[in-house]
Amino acid sequence: MAGWLNGYGIGLIAFPIGVMLLIGLWSLVSKVGNYPTFILPDPESVFFELKKIIINGVLWFHVKATLVEMAGGLMLGLGTATVLGYILAKSPFLERLIGPYIVASQSVPAIAIAPLLIIWFGTGKISKILVCALVVFFPILVNTMVGIRSVDTGLKTLMRSLHANRWQTFIMLEVPASMPVLLGGLKIGVTLSVIGAVVGEFVGADRGLGYLINLAKGIFNTSLMFSALIVLTAISLSLYLLITGLEKWLLDWRD
Repeated sequence: MAGWLNGYGIGLIAFPIGVMLLIGLWSLVSKVGNYPTFILPDPESVFFELKKIIINGVLWFHVKATLVEMAGGLMLGLGTATVLGYILAKSPFLERLIGPYIVASQSVPAIAIAPLLIIWFGTGKISKILVCALVVFFPILVNTMVGIRSVDTGLKTLMRSLHANRWQTFIMLEVPASMPVLLGGLKIGVTLSVIGAVVGEFVGADRGLGYLINLAKGIFNTSLMFSALIVLTAISLSLYLLITGLEKWLLDWRD
């Protein structure tokens, strides 16, 4: 019980308090500054706008599009990064051969690549999924390599002495031993998947939360823009907490 209070319990208590303080400060600044709504709307205006788009179904329409793109991009990026990361971790030669090209590819911002993908694959879901996959690819790749290489060499020797084949070593040793690092990469990946989907929608889309933010900007509806940003934050935080819960469940044996 004491451990829970010192860990997750404190976080669960502190988070809503922090949110309430932030809303209070936001309301104070908007009222004292007497800003026009299109510059800084008050929390009540944003809540009203958020309630309106929830009731008329606009929010779910755009959230669904963004979630599909995020899920597709995350699965594609996670799958390719994990497989390639494992291969590179086991083969220093291949890492020296193609590693510099992978690093060089990360020097180009996703916002610069997104227009090309829109031109090549159109404004549909595929281009957004590819942008999302590119954004999440590198962090997961690096974490996979670090995780596999962090496996204790003494344990590898023990597995060989027990005549374990490669598959048994992979399932029984490498995956469990590298799981903390792999899940750390997945935490980064799920939050970056939100960024990737929105970047793709900014460049060219007719639906999604990124498109909704662009639309709100064009019509100077800042309350709508704040509503979309709040939903994006909620999605990102929910995914992070989901992976944190998965991590706690999968790594419970370590305690």
